[in-house]
Amino acid sequence: MHKGRSCGVLLHPTSLPGAGGIGTLGENARRFIDLLAGMGMSWWQVLPLNPAACGNSPYSSFSAFAGNPLMIDLDALVREGDLPSQDYEETAGEHRVDFGSLIPVRTKLLHNAAATFFASGRTARMEEFWSFCDSTHWLHNYALFMALKQRYHGKSWHQWPASAALMDAKTFEKASIELGPEIGVQKYLQWQFSRQWGHLRSYAAAQGIAVIGDIPIFVAYDSADVWANRDIFLLDEHGKPTVMAGVPPDYFSETGQLWGNPLYDWSALAARGYDWWVERFRYLFSQFDCIRVDHFRGFESAWHVPGGHKNAVKGSWVAGPGRQLFDALISKLGPLSIIAEDLGLITPEVEALRDEYGFPGMKILQFAFGSGPYNPYLPHNHVKRCVVYTGTHDNDTSAGWYASLSENEQDEVREYLGTTGDNSADDLMRAAFMSVADTAIIPFQDLIGLSTEARMNVPGRGDGNWEWRFTWDMIDKDLMARLRGKMELYGRCQHQPL
Repeated sequence: MHKGRSCGVLLHPTSLPGAGGIGTLGENARRFIDLLAGMGMSWWQVLPLNPAACGNSPYSSFSAFAGNPLMIDLDALVREGDLPSQDYEETAGEHRVDFGSLIPVRTKLLHNAAATFFASGRTARMEEFWSFCDSTHWLHNYALFMALKQRYHGKSWHQWPASAALMDAKTFEKASIELGPEIGVQKYLQWQFSRQWGHLRSYAAAQGIAVIGDIPIFVAYDSADVWANRDIFLLDEHGKPTVMAGVPPDYFSETGQLWGNPLYDWSALAARGYDWWVERFRYLFSQFDCIRVDHFRGFESAWHVPGGHKNAVKGSWVAGPGRQLFDALISKLGPLSIIAEDLGLITPEVEALRDEYGFPGMKILQFAFGSGPYNPYLPHNHVKRCVVYTGTHDNDTSAGWYASLSENEQDEVREYLGTTGDNSADDLMRAAFMSVADTAIIPFQDLIGLSTEARMNVPGRGDGNWEWRFTWDMIDKDLMARLRGKMELYGRCQHQPL
């Protein structure tokens, strides 16, 4: 993390404006970086960039390593000659991603681009592509997995024929040859994503903006990670999970939450020096300057629910790798720039693990009210080594949150913050800027004062999530100067005026 006080903005790239139905890594992303730099910000925080699977969630992905091809800037493919000139019609007032209609159209365009690229023969770009393939250790397993998924009509890998689901070396080689064309397409898409993200990150760095990524601790069962590495997960001989991840019953849910992710065989990983985790962190640190570790407590202990159960009531806490893993990571990768997502019911053991390595935790201002003056999220209880947020991708916007409170709760918020409540998003942002926390991160929706319609995710809701986008006309012309003034006032401004 930066030395001293700083501030940043949380926005997933899919929420960027632009033609084509979804935010991409193209011109609008660079314009957004310019906006952040002009405000005096230091950070751009994103959600996982992986291919979204179940419910279009970036936290449920077919790969812990791959990038989401839907974010590829098609205009760049046109400039490079892989796509004919396209007119992407921007629908008036397009504030949401319509994944259902977008995915087939965009997938076809990307496949066409790959076909043109491979038909172009041996070029400097082809040499660059082969170099990427040779140096990207996870790529072939992922590309083969996606090609098999297409062959078997999108079914989860455990529903494939056993020869494909539980593949041996001979079948692996045979399938790699048979499915060569589709494997090539998948590798091309990952190459394009990787180089476009690399260019964008370099652009951000030149503007003084560092990028915070996100690493979900658990991976999806239907992923290349589990299919190709069954020996590091707690699975039976048929590849079915013997236990599943979740959290026990609590104030929010009488039956707990059953996430369904497979759990790691930490003893098998320890015997291998935690190699899969070392490579995962190594790869993500090549993409980001800092990483938020989602569900950090799972490294200390995780809730194991026996396979086949319909809810999370009957489970048990099982110790995770704790210090052993982080010592292995540090010995291989050096100091780790990590934010520990330590929300929810956190034990002293989890806090000790976080603090031993100096990882900052998270303080969410929307969680600060309603339980008295000792609530750790109230600004007067903050510590320097933490990251304060008004809310996260799982929260309502601050304006929506305040509007949903009872009159008594609103009174408490106004009394504590010393405000009228006329602009609740601004009130919470001011509290975040004033906090002693070294770093403040503001969801972009709060920065531009949007209400519940701009919420990114409602946990537990099956559809309608991850769709929100902004448009440039939502931004006041004086926003940049106004925010820069606040950054300077509260000692969080990192950049000289442009």
